[in-house]
Amino acid sequence: MRIEPSRGQFASEATVGIPRLQQAEAAQPAGAEPEAQPADGIPEQLASESTVGLRPPPPETPPAPPAGGDAPKRGRKKLVIAGIVVVLLLAAAGGASAVPQVATRLGLPWAPNAPKGAAPDPADVSLSLHGPDTSGPGATANGVASALSGPAGAPALAKLSGSVIDPATGTALWDRDSATALTPASTTKILTVAAALLAMDPGERLTTKIVQGAQPGTVILVGGGDPTLTTLPQGTDSPLYPGAAHVDDLITQVKKAGGNVSKVQVDVSAYTGPPTAQGWEPGDAPSTYGAPIAPVMTDGGRGNAKVDETQRSANPAGAITQLVAQKLGATPGPATKAASDAKVLAEVQSAPLPDLAYALLQISDNVLADALGRQVAIATGGEPSFTGAAAAVKKVLGDHGFDVSQLQLFDTSGLSNQNKVPARLLSQVLAAAAGPDGKDEKTSKLRPLLAGLPVAGGSTGTLSNRYQAAPSADGKGWVRAKTGTLTSVNTLAGYVLDKDNRVLAFAFMSNGSDKDPGQAALDVLATTLRDCGCR
Repeated sequence: MRIEPSRGQFASEATVGIPRLQQAEAAQPAGAEPEAQPADGIPEQLASESTVGLRPPPPETPPAPPAGGDAPKRGRKKLVIAGIVVVLLLAAAGGASAVPQVATRLGLPWAPNAPKGAAPDPADVSLSLHGPDTSGPGATANGVASALSGPAGAPALAKLSGSVIDPATGTALWDRDSATALTPASTTKILTVAAALLAMDPGERLTTKIVQGAQPGTVILVGGGDPTLTTLPQGTDSPLYPGAAHVDDLITQVKKAGGNVSKVQVDVSAYTGPPTAQGWEPGDAPSTYGAPIAPVMTDGGRGNAKVDETQRSANPAGAITQLVAQKLGATPGPATKAASDAKVLAEVQSAPLPDLAYALLQISDNVLADALGRQVAIATGGEPSFTGAAAAVKKVLGDHGFDVSQLQLFDTSGLSNQNKVPARLLSQVLAAAAGPDGKDEKTSKLRPLLAGLPVAGGSTGTLSNRYQAAPSADGKGWVRAKTGTLTSVNTLAGYVLDKDNRVLAFAFMSNGSDKDPGQAALDVLATTLRDCGCR
């Protein structure tokens, strides 16, 4: 069978060089015996590949030698010469027939315009990704209890609470004091992101403006709650906050608007209340993981826009005011409140909400989490403060059917050591996010929550350095979870695909444990879910 460059296949050309049955029959002399045919009607071929399709000539009867002597040498020489001539003629004919123009004129089967067989019927092809199984037999409560009985008793876990849920059915498969509220640390961010996704439009962006001040030559930097605004040059994306707006864009717009700028002031009235939360340690803000919360700042208050754990500013709003003034050749002035109808000279916007949620969860960004909590408060008519944000997150979750009776929040980042969250609430939120399409109206809104969870042993995120060796190496790439770490607090909440291709949502909370052994023991719990069918 020949395959053309167009990938067409033509069954009629499977017999190139082999006479067709009717042709072979027509070639038989009158009254001659028909040549023996194989079962499919195709004449037998010679074994040699060099003569495919050529019939062996009938055996010649050698001439009788003259009496009393050998055959004449002259006659044998003539036969040899004649044979050579025939071979040369055949070779010439074969070479000529290989030329496309000649093959076309002669109508040979391999000619470019030779009749082609009928095109095959198109075959239906379905291109799709197969998601986790939601209908087959899943894990059972007894199976999960048996699998976790050993790892859950590890002394390194100290006081442990936990919950495992099958998102496909909503069935609780394992429970260890899951209604008891413990300090969650950064797994609080799961609740913050969930509330934001439920209360806000997915296309929501945070805006930073520069408006005309009341005095000539004065401009006012108006914060809208975006801590991701970056100092990196335009055209350079932030490695911490992909899609972040640039300070230089604001500067370019102001200069394009014209007019002399001699003073830059800042409006931080978008937020109320203290810049730090109850339950924060004195060294938490500023630090390498936190800063005082303000509605305008650059790079989450960091001094280095490209490094996550770098020292933050003690006055991030003041720092960006000085930066803008410097770029405009002006002097920084005191904080003020811009008029509501002030002329807008420049305006930039953050990445949309799902992108902010992704960045927040991947690097466990405390500043962005507390900023997002305030946006939930604003969206629900609450006060844009730590107190208002905590109340708003709790209300949104409760309004969407989650049991928040034991929930106690003092911030929305988890940096406060006074937050209390039951493991069951974390696993229920994750199960809703991971549920089958169409079963729960919350699921489609919560899906971005799953995308932001760090991958165990991945190249980025807070789990990148974990799940690298036994006994948790089998969880690498299969576990996706949010981490939580404070002094004597280690938590892990996320989801995992088990050996039966079923998704399991889980939350494990350890209080009173040391960091390294506590985290390792939590990783073993999640890996155990990956390794079992748990039936």
